[in-house]
Amino acid sequence: MKKFMDETFLLSNETAVTLYNTFAKDMPIIDYHCHLSPKEIYENKRFKNITEAWLYGDHYKWRAMRSNGIDEKYITGDSSDYDKFLAWADTVPMSIGNPLYNWTHLELQRFFGIHDILNSKSAPAIWEKVNEQLAGEGFGARDLIKKSRVEVVCTTDDPVDSLEYHQKLKEDASFDVKVLPSFRPDKGLEINREGFPQWVEKLSAAAETNIVEYEDFLGALKKRIEFFHSLGGRVSDHAIDTMMYEEATKEEAAAIFAKGVKGETVSLEEEKKYKSYTLTFLGKQYAKRDWAMQFHIHALRNNNTRMLQELGPDTGFDSINDGPIAKSLSRLLDSLAREDALPKTILYSLNPNDNYILGTMIGNFQGGGTPGKIQFGTAWWFNDQKDGMLDQMKALANLGLFSRFIGMLTDSRSFLSYTRHEYFRRLMCDLIGSWVENGEVPNDMELLGEIIQGICYQNAKEYFKF
Repeated sequence: MKKFMDETFLLSNETAVTLYNTFAKDMPIIDYHCHLSPKEIYENKRFKNITEAWLYGDHYKWRAMRSNGIDEKYITGDSSDYDKFLAWADTVPMSIGNPLYNWTHLELQRFFGIHDILNSKSAPAIWEKVNEQLAGEGFGARDLIKKSRVEVVCTTDDPVDSLEYHQKLKEDASFDVKVLPSFRPDKGLEINREGFPQWVEKLSAAAETNIVEYEDFLGALKKRIEFFHSLGGRVSDHAIDTMMYEEATKEEAAAIFAKGVKGETVSLEEEKKYKSYTLTFLGKQYAKRDWAMQFHIHALRNNNTRMLQELGPDTGFDSINDGPIAKSLSRLLDSLAREDALPKTILYSLNPNDNYILGTMIGNFQGGGTPGKIQFGTAWWFNDQKDGMLDQMKALANLGLFSRFIGMLTDSRSFLSYTRHEYFRRLMCDLIGSWVENGEVPNDMELLGEIIQGICYQNAKEYFKF
């Protein structure tokens, strides 16, 4: 029997142990997609206690706590931070089998040197030990990033954002981690969503452009892309909950935009045309600047209307969506490829049933001298766990070139989440190690080391060119 989460955690054979410790363990991190706050990074935010660092805004934990019967006042309500921590400590033992159980203990071990198992009995002592460290030096937001050997952080930013803190960070010579914006124009694509006309007004102000017609709107988006680019932005991101594509002319898209900006209802067919033309326009802009375009597909958001009205979005009431994606995705990518305007693209789906769709789709549009130009993105959100990560890696290996994979990202709002890279790297090394042990690949440490370090870091560095 192995010791709980010791140095061989998730490493089931000797080759895996060697691969991890020799090639993966100490590699830097390029976090090319996350939801960290650039303001908190700039200000080197200090955390008053572990609850603020761990539980504020972490809807992964909130879902688990609700499933454990914890009252909402101890999750998002007005209970004390200590009582919320105790509620989480009561939940942790019940989360065995959930990645939260391992992530929780990895974070305690790596950031605070605490190897005790968190439960209701150990909680008071752990609360004191962690908070004592948080009150000392070296535990601000910047410090946690540096301790994790992060070289690049890509935040998620609305085109109307001022990027004030990205500018300040760029000018701050005391912090050598690159904190770069990512262009997330979802509110400009969701023409039927409440608030679309108001968002267009905000875009008009941000771009210093009087948006009257669709042409003005596209021009304003282009100006904001150029502004993001000037601050080092090289990545866009799109939440595509329902994959759709319909050929449209610019005139058709302009007429639909005119309806939407007046607050009028747009039909599903019109929405498809508007989104398709606008997204194609954006893809061409990304390609001109050698950006990478990310599609996050198949989330079913805000399922609980009462809780949405009470707490707002991103509070733990989302799930996996289903439905067809292959044909629409193919047509969208092909519409750009036909004009030689398809940017580097990373495809993620929240539905693991789509793994082989994405794994085969990427092979249709590779080329242009960029290794792995079209990427099957790492296991995302609900798939961000042992089985989900391994299923994604195996699908990619079966269908494409696993060796060209750009690897892990945090997709998190927590500065303690960088241990997820260790979790991923251990699983990757165990997978490759099992291939070696089974005689499926040669025990060629030079080759395997190059592949592992590529997936951990080097591939992303060469792919994004930050």
